[in-house]
Amino acid sequence: MNDALQQGVVLETRRFRAALFDLDGVITQTARVHAAAWKCLFDDFLRERATCQGTAFEPFDPVADYQRYVDGKPRYDGVRCFLAARGIELPFGRADEAPGSGTICSLGNRKDALFNQQLTRDGVATYTSSVGLVRSLRAAGLGTAVVSASRNCPSILQAAGIEELFDVRIDGVSAARLGLRGKPAPDTFLEASRQLDSDPSSAVVFEDAAAGVEAGRRGGFGCVVGVNRAGDPARLYENGADVVVADLSDITLR
Repeated sequence: MNDALQQGVVLETRRFRAALFDLDGVITQTARVHAAAWKCLFDDFLRERATCQGTAFEPFDPVADYQRYVDGKPRYDGVRCFLAARGIELPFGRADEAPGSGTICSLGNRKDALFNQQLTRDGVATYTSSVGLVRSLRAAGLGTAVVSASRNCPSILQAAGIEELFDVRIDGVSAARLGLRGKPAPDTFLEASRQLDSDPSSAVVFEDAAAGVEAGRRGGFGCVVGVNRAGDPARLYENGADVVVADLSDITLR
């Protein structure tokens, strides 16, 4: 399996009409905020469950568990996937439930509350090289879209001051409204490509999550660039990345 990071990757802009970017971990440094919120949520839940059942407490791993079960997925899917990995079943519940621990939705809503608390406290940092690449691609005539599972995408873009960089936004809210499946299904990327009037083969996808690069591969996109924020390039290649870079500063346009 290929596990080598690539440097000096050249993108021929004439090959592409559109560039589709994941948000957390690609454009903004909010992936670490998400991971911290997930750990707080699941550790509290697992600790309480272990105490009630008289079993050992096994904490949520903010690297391995985050990457494998929740990264890049819609919030409720992430809750379900992680709990299933621990052999735990909960009723789905309702999306409008108050944050709690009795259902998948209530857990997901608590995670959202924790994320927003940390976002308010710490703010939003961007990856300078990523923002620069978006600007360069726009200057080269490509349409740009942000494609995120997060329902907080608009507020994150606004807090970072980069809303104007994207012609199209497909996020957790619009995906639910349009009935689109979350990553690793390709639906959200395909919808962004459609709205940019681009065939998937003429669009390039930038993703840091395994679920996201798999969505790019399954959608038949012209190029899927994996951004190795988690230190596991082999996982990105395995799930469908054509190239894997440490940072988008390794991308050169021609």
